[in-house]
Amino acid sequence: MLGAFYSSWSISQFGYIPTLWSALIWVLVGALFALIINRETFSLEEKDQTDEKYSKFKELINGITIVVREPKVGIAGIVRVINQSSQYAFPLFLPIYLADHGIATTVWLNIWGTIFISNIVFNLIFGYIGDKFGWRNTVTWFGAVGCGVFTLMLFYTPQIFGGNIVLVSIVGMLWGACIAGFVPLSALTPSLVGDGDKGAAMSILNLGAGLCVFVGPAIVALTFDFVGNTGVIWILAALYFISAILTRFLKLPEEIGKADAPQDEVASTLEPQVK
Repeated sequence: MLGAFYSSWSISQFGYIPTLWSALIWVLVGALFALIINRETFSLEEKDQTDEKYSKFKELINGITIVVREPKVGIAGIVRVINQSSQYAFPLFLPIYLADHGIATTVWLNIWGTIFISNIVFNLIFGYIGDKFGWRNTVTWFGAVGCGVFTLMLFYTPQIFGGNIVLVSIVGMLWGACIAGFVPLSALTPSLVGDGDKGAAMSILNLGAGLCVFVGPAIVALTFDFVGNTGVIWILAALYFISAILTRFLKLPEEIGKADAPQDEVASTLEPQVK
C-alpha cells in the first residue's frame, strides 16, 4: 500500500528509473530496523541433535503426507493459491491496459494503494462476519464469488464508462475487500483436522500463500500472448469461481457427522426435550 503511494509520488517527481533505484534506500532502511534497531539476544540451549533432526524430519514428512491423508487440506491449499494470484498478476498487465483507457500509471498506483486500504479494513470485518455467517460461507460468497465478479468489473468498467477514475476506484476497493473474504480460511483449515495435524495443515496453507506469488505472474506469462488482456482476466475470474466450488467441500468434522447421522437421530436432536 505505502509502496504504491510512494511510487505514484516519486514517478511524478523524479521519473521511473530514479524511483526504481530509490527502492534500494527502503531496503537499507528495512535492514537497519531488522538488524540493529529490532535486535534481540538469543540464548542457545544444548539439545540432542539426533532427536531434534528426527523431529524436524517427522514434521516435514507430516506436512507433505497430510494432503494424502486429509484431501480437504490440499483443497484448502489450492483455494489459498487462487486467493491472491490475481494480486500478483494484475501489476504485470493491468496498468498498461488502464493507460489505454485514459488512466495514467501514477493514477493507477493511487488506486492500487487505496484498494489495499480497503483490504486492511475488511480483513478485520470479515473475521467478525466469518464467525457469524460461517467460515465456509464467507470464503465462498464474499471471497471467491465476490473476487470473481469484481475481477471482471475491474476490467470492464474502464471500457464501459470511459476510464472513469471514481468508478474504477470503487470497483477496485470492492475487489480488495473481497480478497479479504478469504481470511476465515486460516481458521477453517486447521479445524478440518485433529490436534496432531493442525501444524501440518497450516504449513500447507502457508505454502499456498507463497505459491500465489509464483502462480499469478506465471498465468500472465504463459497465456497473455495467446489470449491477451481479456483472456487473462477471464482465466483469473474463472479460477475464483472454481475456488468457490472447491470451498464447498471444506466441511468441518462435525458437519460431516451430522450429514452421516440417521435421519431420525438428527430429528431427535432438533426436537425440544420435554420432561
